[in-house]
Amino acid sequence: MMETMGSMYHNPVLLHESVDGLDIKPRGVYVDVTFGGGGHSKEILRRLGKEGRLIAFDQDEDALENTIDDVRFTLINENFRFIKQYLRFNGIRKVDGILADFGVSSHQFDTGDRGFSTRFEAGLDMRMSKRNMISAHDVVNTYGFDDLRKVLFQYGDLRNANAIANTIIAHREHAEIDTTRRLKEVLGKFLPKGREHKILAQIYQAIRIEVNQEIAVIKEFLGQTPEVLKAKGRLSIISYHSLEDRLVKRFIRAGRFEGEPEKDFYGNIDVPFKKVGPLIVPSKEEVQRNNRARSAKLRIAERI
Repeated sequence: MMETMGSMYHNPVLLHESVDGLDIKPRGVYVDVTFGGGGHSKEILRRLGKEGRLIAFDQDEDALENTIDDVRFTLINENFRFIKQYLRFNGIRKVDGILADFGVSSHQFDTGDRGFSTRFEAGLDMRMSKRNMISAHDVVNTYGFDDLRKVLFQYGDLRNANAIANTIIAHREHAEIDTTRRLKEVLGKFLPKGREHKILAQIYQAIRIEVNQEIAVIKEFLGQTPEVLKAKGRLSIISYHSLEDRLVKRFIRAGRFEGEPEKDFYGNIDVPFKKVGPLIVPSKEEVQRNNRARSAKLRIAERI
């Protein structure tokens, strides 16, 4: 039997916990900003009544093949950094809940020619949407030392970012680094046996975050959520990288990414959200079933 595109996306992480966090009202309007294989969206629709509505976003053209045939459902092929703009375009100003899963889908890792995975030889791409202006090839072959070092250190947690950046620049002066295999060869001395996959994964992660502007996108998205959510509307967000989780935690606590929360005339802290419950992580059973879940962290907040 032929495998469908949807089945290639594998199991959604923290499925029930994240959808529970939305506290779904049967007639409510909800947004799944990271549609992927549609796992979270299907669960939201299962809990919605006939008059409910679900809007989903996914910038990856492949995800369109997973669209759900349901009159309550709309799939928008755009980056969720444009959430407010596209909701308004669809006649929606306020919603009852927003779910986001910031992980890269299993499908993207398992599609060799996308260049996301260390397991396949492919061109250096790593774009989540073909419309992205820059690719991994551009980052590896055109970034100067300071920018390349910063990407590797900030997004890959690589302590030897300086040495890796210097090695890439030295090699590309003779010939461009155009494939995942060539990048692995160039960086061979940084990949000791037994740890090579972990270190390569950190390098790939750093380049992927830069290519897709993932940190900037999350900041833009979160910054719009207070305006888009109704009072008592819920935010349910799954992060995988410490940088992402810190942004989410800080925004829920302070309503901003830097500095102290704003205060009103009387000195009371003025923040848009209150957290709901403790941090949620996957059970051991879920991690055994789905290794991709191992670093997932779910935070839930309510619009004040």
